[in-house]
Order: sequence, then structure tokens, then C-alpha cells
Amino acid sequence: MTDEGWNARHEVKARDPLSSSRLVSLTWRILAVNIVPLLMFGLGVFYLDSYRKVLLDERYKLARIEAQITAEALAGASRERQEAVLKQIGKEQKLRLRMFDAEGHLWADSFQLDKPAFQFDKVGDENASENFARWLDRAVDTIVGADPIPDYIEPEDTDADAWPELARARKEGLTQIQLRDAPDGTPVINAAAPVGLVGATLLTTRNAVDITEKVRAARTTLGSAIGLALLASIMLSLYMSRTIVLPLRTLARAAIRVRQGRERHVEVPRLPERRDEIGLLARAVAEMTDGLRHRIDAVEAFAADVAHEIKNPLASLRSAIDSLPKVEDKALRAQLTEVAAHDVRRIDRLVSEISEASRIDAELSRAVFEPIDMARLVGNVITRREARGENDGVRVSLEYEGGSTLVMGVPIRLERVIENLLDNAVSFSPPNGEIVATIGNRAGRVDVSICDEGPGVPEESREKIFARFHSLRPEAEDFGDHSGLGLAIGRAIAEALDGTLTVSSRADEAAGACFVLSLPAA
Repeated sequence: MTDEGWNARHEVKARDPLSSSRLVSLTWRILAVNIVPLLMFGLGVFYLDSYRKVLLDERYKLARIEAQITAEALAGASRERQEAVLKQIGKEQKLRLRMFDAEGHLWADSFQLDKPAFQFDKVGDENASENFARWLDRAVDTIVGADPIPDYIEPEDTDADAWPELARARKEGLTQIQLRDAPDGTPVINAAAPVGLVGATLLTTRNAVDITEKVRAARTTLGSAIGLALLASIMLSLYMSRTIVLPLRTLARAAIRVRQGRERHVEVPRLPERRDEIGLLARAVAEMTDGLRHRIDAVEAFAADVAHEIKNPLASLRSAIDSLPKVEDKALRAQLTEVAAHDVRRIDRLVSEISEASRIDAELSRAVFEPIDMARLVGNVITRREARGENDGVRVSLEYEGGSTLVMGVPIRLERVIENLLDNAVSFSPPNGEIVATIGNRAGRVDVSICDEGPGVPEESREKIFARFHSLRPEAEDFGDHSGLGLAIGRAIAEALDGTLTVSSRADEAAGACFVLSLPAA
């Protein structure tokens, strides 16, 4: 069956709401369902890590500028003025500022001069949402491989050397930045800057809680997006389960019933509304099951017919052989011997025809088709038969109607079909009758018509004559000279080549039958 015919056979007008998605390949649907949420999650994780780094970089710059401006404001001022500046800036900017003299001793702390501008959250007082947020912070840092950050711990020693950033600032004379992690997980940024030329240093401390809040807010947004993506993924997975798993399970159950053979007729779902790979699979399995069932039925029927056809000549042969020892009359013995010989020839003919009939499907399934000019093939068959004298005085003529007569097939098998049709036509033709073989191209098919002048085929018997071992022979013909397989073999070869073999009355309404072999044009 051609692709166009198959599609036309299974065309379905009604479509359900999900049918439009079935035009998309399953491969792309599976990739979309599994990859999109993962891509969103991965890109979101890296985006948040980059976002946090950008915020920290901006805060580093701000801390450096604040420390340098404050150091310039403190340079050269009196002690009272320096303390006033420390309290004012600490209160307005929510900083902790500490001054160290040239020997590195702490002599001023904004948290001691005034009320502390900020304080760290106490660990252990968090609610469930805060605990989850901190756990998520640690999980993301682990995923992105973030560098470890030292904990913020107030040293017991109040001298400048207790702070590494202060030690570097005193040694290099440049502003230094150090990031630490507060007990509540928020970032703490220290900036150490030299004050004037007397060797004093300033240490500013800022608890950048807003950075953590912004990152967590962005993470919440991302989490909501990922949650929606996961929900969509779950819904799509359920949809995929409905469109893939359930049909496959249905097909698997049907295949198991076919294999077990407990049910004579197993209906395999064809899913005609589907146009994706599952639909193709369902229809292929259904067609395969139908073909397998048809072949099994044909084998069973063929075996029964073979047993029946061989049993008759065997019974006759056995009767003749059993009677021979008891018969004394030479004429009767000769008659029994002829009957036995005739039965042996009949069995030999049956075995040969049966062997060929059983090999046709297997041979054609493995054969390599080649282009064949049917006009030339039919002409060669007619010429050879005339040369061998196989037409019994019946005239055979060839007429060509025009058009290409090329087909794809196996030459020896097509010759066998033409030989069988001509044998059949000769058998039923009257003495000095005429057989006309007509070849032409009609609507993309090559038709070979063989018409005789015999009695014709009754309409009720036109399908029966193509059955195996069915033989409707002329009365004058000797019994057993034909196996009843010739037309059956011809039709089997025609159908294996995607063609047909039919019989009808003559177009001119004269007596006789017309056998038409129709094959697709090459």
C-alpha cells in the first residue's frame, strides 16, 4: 500500500484539543520538558551569584571612599573634633568607626562614644523562614563554589595588629578592604585607612544587611519562577504520561495477548487521530498483527488443503497397488498400473506446485525489483509458447494501446503469471479459437488483459477460482491434469508486487473471459 493510500485510509476529521501538539515530534517535546526547567535553575543560580558579587564590589568602593573621606576629615583636627566627627558619621551612615594612634592603640570608638548604630542579630533567635534562608545561602554558595569568607569575631586585643587589614594599611599606607561573615550570615565590610602623616589609622565597619536582603528577594523571585517551571514540568510530564506511557501500555497488553494466542481476534488500537511516532507505531503494530493473523490463517488453510488434495491421489494409488496382486487379467493389471502411474504424476505435480506456492512470498520479500517492460515480456512469452507448440492450435495475438509499460518486479515471476493465464485461456478456448493479449498504461498503471473465446467465468465464481486448489476445468480435460494452484499463484505474485489480478467478461459482450493483471507503472 502506498503512503498516500495509507494516509487516506486512516484520515480522521475529528480532532481533540490536544491534537495540535501531536504534530510535534516526541523527541522535541521530551527535550523541552526536561531541559527548560534545568536551564532556568542553572542560569538563575549563576545570575544570583553574579548579582551578589556586583553588589559587594559596589559596597567595597563605597567603603573605600567613606574611609578615605573620613580619614581626611579627621586629619589635623583636635581630639574633641575627631570624636564629634566619629559620632556624627557613625550615626548617619550606620557605621562603627575606630581610631588608633601611631603606636596602634585604640583611643576612640564610635560605639563607646555614642549609642551603637547597628547590632548583629543573635544566633538562635531566628524564625523558620530565616533559618531556611540561611540554609539556602549556604547551599547556593556550595553549588557555585564561592570562596570561603572568614567569620567576623571581635578580637580580645584592642590594638591595631589584631586586625589584618589595619596592619596592612599601617605598613603600606593605603586603604585596605576586608570582607567577613557576621554570625547571622550577613556580610561585614571593614575598611582600614591611614589618617594624616602621624601614623594614626581609621577602621570603619559596616554590616551590609541590605545586600543579603536584595539577594534573598531576588532568590525568592527566582524560586517562584522555578516553582512555576516545576509545576509546568509536572503538568507536562503528566501530559507526556498520557500521550506516551498509556498508549504504549495499551499496545504492550495487546501484543502480549497476540503472543499468548488465547484470544483468536485481538483488536490492536490503531490510534488514527495521532500523527506522531506513537501513532505510527500503533498503526504499524496493528498492520503487523493483521498481516500475521492473515498469514497464520493462510498457513492453516493451506495445510488443510494440501492434506486434502494429496489424500485423494494417495487413496487412489493405494487402492490400485493393493488390487494389483489380486488381479490376473493382464488388461486389468495394465489399467491399474496406468492409474497408479497417473496418481504418481498427479502427486508429483501437486508437490511441485505446492512447493512453488509456499516459496513465493518468501522469495519476493527478499528479491531486488528491477524495471521490466511488460510489452516485451508478454511478447517473448507468446513467441516461446508458439515455438514449443504449447497453444494447441489457438491463435494468440498481442495488441499495444500505448503509454509506458515499465513496471518494477521480478521477471521470472511475472513470466510465470503470464504463462498461467495463457495456459488457462488455451484450456478453455475452442478449437481454432483466438486469444488477445492487450497491454496499455491507464492512469499510472500498466494493465495486461488476456481474453479468450471460452465459456467465460460465472459471476458467482470469479473470486472462487483464485482460491488454492479450486479448479473449474473443461469437461473434456482429463481429471487431475491441473493442481488448481495456477491462478492462486498468479494472484499471490500480483499482490506481492502491489498489483491486482481479476477476471471479468469481455468488453465486446462476446463469449469468453478476460483476466486483467494490473501493476503500478515504474
